[in-house]
Amino acid sequence: MKKSRRRKESFLSYILNWKTTFALGLIVTSAVVYYIHYNIFKDLHHILIFLVEDIAFIPIEVLIVSLIIHRLLEARDKQKMLKKLNMVIGAFYSELGNDLITKFVSLDINCQDFRCKLQLDSSWSEDEFQEARNELLNYEHNIKIENIEELQAIKEFLSEEKSFLLDLLENPNLLEHDSFTDLLWAVFHLTEELMYRENIQKMSAKDIEHIEGDIQRAYVHLIEEWIFYMDHLEKDYPYLFSLAVRINPFNDKSNVEIK
Repeated sequence: MKKSRRRKESFLSYILNWKTTFALGLIVTSAVVYYIHYNIFKDLHHILIFLVEDIAFIPIEVLIVSLIIHRLLEARDKQKMLKKLNMVIGAFYSELGNDLITKFVSLDINCQDFRCKLQLDSSWSEDEFQEARNELLNYEHNIKIENIEELQAIKEFLSEEKSFLLDLLENPNLLEHDSFTDLLWAVFHLTEELMYRENIQKMSAKDIEHIEGDIQRAYVHLIEEWIFYMDHLEKDYPYLFSLAVRINPFNDKSNVEIK
């Protein structure tokens, strides 16, 4: 343990010494160049004018580099990161998201009108995706567990997928995507709630009501993220969007085969 700490301190000391040496080297180089300039032209007034002018420009240079260029580069890097994260989101919906939506839709007694709004096709525009998001905000979900066997099936399904959820939650890059992280936590919480109940058949009415609330939370996040993901596929990967349309979990007549 002591050796490890010493190595870290030694490395830190090396970095600081290297930076200090480099900074001093730059200052000395600048001083030498000014000295050569003075010896050639013998014009101290001219040197001081440009020196003050350069110093005066430093705050503006810092502003341009740190606040504008840095922000632009940061935004570009974030866009690249989000595109890579969409691959993870695609894996999530392929592995369990679409199946989970199908199971939740069967518990939503008000879903018929809303699912009609999500009958995707290749002609959907950005306005239609935005309209779907607005519909989601105004839609009143009503999750009711009327058949306990359906809840048992959800428990077994999520229990099988728990390790996959844990792998996703361990991905540090997901911190860049707040809404998807919220979705994962909502689904993982529901998974744990169900797994801690050894006998689903003996749940009280109050307990079932609590689980309905957990399902509704995960359900809303699932739909919201699904709409954003479909919008992304339609723009950037039309061939993947074509498949997503054919396996649409909101379409009870969906068929992967092209006829």
